[in-house]
Amino acid sequence: MSELTAEQEEIRALARRFADERIAPRAAQWDRDHGFPPELVRELGDLGLMGVCVPAEHGGAGADFLSYVLVLEELSRADAGVGVTVAVHTSACTLPLLDHGSEYVPALASGEEVGAFALTEAESGSDAAAMRSRFAEGRITGAKQWITNGSFASTFLVFAREEYASEAVTSREARGRIGAFVVRAGAEGFAVTREEEKLGLNSSSTADLVFEDTPAERLGEPGKGMAIALRTLDGGRIGIAAQAVGIARAAFELATSYAKERRAFGGPIARLGAIQQKLADMQTEIEAARALVWRAARLKDAGRPHTVEGAQAKLFASRVARHWTGEAIQVLGGYGYTKEFPAERYYRDAKVTEIYEGTSEIQRLVIARALLGEAMRGG
Repeated sequence: MSELTAEQEEIRALARRFADERIAPRAAQWDRDHGFPPELVRELGDLGLMGVCVPAEHGGAGADFLSYVLVLEELSRADAGVGVTVAVHTSACTLPLLDHGSEYVPALASGEEVGAFALTEAESGSDAAAMRSRFAEGRITGAKQWITNGSFASTFLVFAREEYASEAVTSREARGRIGAFVVRAGAEGFAVTREEEKLGLNSSSTADLVFEDTPAERLGEPGKGMAIALRTLDGGRIGIAAQAVGIARAAFELATSYAKERRAFGGPIARLGAIQQKLADMQTEIEAARALVWRAARLKDAGRPHTVEGAQAKLFASRVARHWTGEAIQVLGGYGYTKEFPAERYYRDAKVTEIYEGTSEIQRLVIARALLGEAMRGG
């Protein structure tokens, strides 16, 4: 019996077919070009894949969150840059806007527009509450760094301090004075200042942004921005874990195929025990990572707490992706180190899954806090 419903299987098959036919054959070129063509977003939107888990009455496909992570795995298996584009657009921008009744949701969910999530700054990464961007009298002034979709998004979910804090104010106190806001591309004082050169995910956009007295619309209640950000990241981490599974799966499928075809020592290398052990472990850990992703997604669908489960899924899946993409290169040997095969791209793409939307160290901290509670504070 399948673990998925008929609708979930249908959505996954749709995403896999599109990824195999439209994305995978072009992924290497998009990696070299550092971008994919704009019409790809429109095609994804036409298929309902830019708003999989957004209700139909708001312009989406009306499916559940598990269906959405199934789509992310399939897209990321073909090109992780496309996968993260859809992930940030959906879970980091569209869904929090949906939760607060934003008028921009239908255009985002249909793929007419693309969304972005602007939290990170040059001096506030894991310590997001240390941000310096400020909001006053309806306008934001500041700068954001490493913003996925930054160069072509239309709608930005931006976080800024609602008042200056003295150096004596602690991070915990400052957190209560951060707000969430919506900024539209083309707004006065808004500019994309730099497109980042990255190790991997080259087909995706990662940009720096500046806001100079830029008009912004408040999202949610004053001072509740950090709560919105953390809630958004809880779901976003499940999506990044699904991305990691997709990357690892691509590497596994490549290594398995190569092992069956490559001949050495009188036969295919798949008959060698060292290769068999490697592939068996690779498949097992990918399946385990996927199980963690599905568990977290199902908890989110049920409206149950999923902070720890999402952190566990991201922690484990990202480590699986980073490790086994490296081992896939080992299976291919010298060919794996060349651009003739995509193994090296998978390896480059995998590393960032241990960094963005919360580093692996932060995931361990989230898990440990839930496990140990007050005991972590000592005394």
